[in-house]
Amino acid sequence: MNDPSRHDVNQPAGETPDPRLGRVLREGATPGLLSALAERLSPADLQTLLLAVYRRRAAAVTPGLLLRQYERNRFTTPSALDPGDLARFDVLVHERLTRHGFAALALSPVCPLGTNSAVATVDQNKVLTTVRNTEVVADATNVLALECAVRRRELLRADARSRQRVRLGATHRVLRAQAFADPDMASHFKLLALCTAGRDEGSFGFETAVLIEQISAHLDVLRSARELGYHASAVRVTVTDLTGGRHRPALRERVLDPLTRGHPGITFDLDDERAAGRGYYAGACFEIRAATPAGDDLNLADGGFTSWSADLLSNAKERLLISGLGVERLCERFREHVRTEPGGRSPDGEAPSPVSP
Repeated sequence: MNDPSRHDVNQPAGETPDPRLGRVLREGATPGLLSALAERLSPADLQTLLLAVYRRRAAAVTPGLLLRQYERNRFTTPSALDPGDLARFDVLVHERLTRHGFAALALSPVCPLGTNSAVATVDQNKVLTTVRNTEVVADATNVLALECAVRRRELLRADARSRQRVRLGATHRVLRAQAFADPDMASHFKLLALCTAGRDEGSFGFETAVLIEQISAHLDVLRSARELGYHASAVRVTVTDLTGGRHRPALRERVLDPLTRGHPGITFDLDDERAAGRGYYAGACFEIRAATPAGDDLNLADGGFTSWSADLLSNAKERLLISGLGVERLCERFREHVRTEPGGRSPDGEAPSPVSP
């Protein structure tokens, strides 16, 4: 007897079977349904089919049902922050990024299907996928990495050994589809994303130089944010060697020591105990934490090296540093003289780290 659930629920190696999918396929009683949709139809044909399905579903939506969906759907709730505050912060950010040599981009709300899962090995269920073979941006650094790859490819066509760096930045509202345990955590929030791409320069030279560049840019944003009434105190930056200690001396001497001299009043140190980001970042990563006016210690920025440029360009010599700073967390929790309600939380509800695998 042909059991469609047994036929279609077979997952790729290492993927956990979804019992909900099994139920749908059993009740649908259509042999080979999942394989047909996922493998036999071309992306264009699948798009045509899904557009027809959702056109019919949309035709059945009444005004009353629409309002109820708007109120209940965690993806559609507006941000709790004043858009004027966010706009002023955007202007400040882009002024500072220009001074640090980062070219600003206004990203599309969507990116190609697989932008997160293909390069960052993130489960597609954590991303809001559309019926047009795209997905809503869940991590702006992934999209900036694509643009970095496009620009680096052009440089390499002109000079196969080009070391010219590509520095890109964007403030972007991202949406993450995973279900958060805390109901106060919003599904969409604004991040400042930075990407620096280039070529291996030997002796960990590219890595140490761009770490200083990105960390300095984030610290400049935090310092300048005081002009708008946001005050981050007890700022500390930690850097983690992810190579078993091989680059620890270089990170100390060529990153932390220069930053300490250039940013008095900020604490810089190595963090050998960090567990977050291992397996996501490679080589080295960093974190920026600070105290709010209410005295809470929060993560504000996070970043590290990835192999995305090397993978996208099939070139092992390519290097990429990504990082993100929580714009809404800063605007919500670090405003001076603002009373925080008991149990109050940043609208983003989590650290500004990339979408975790």
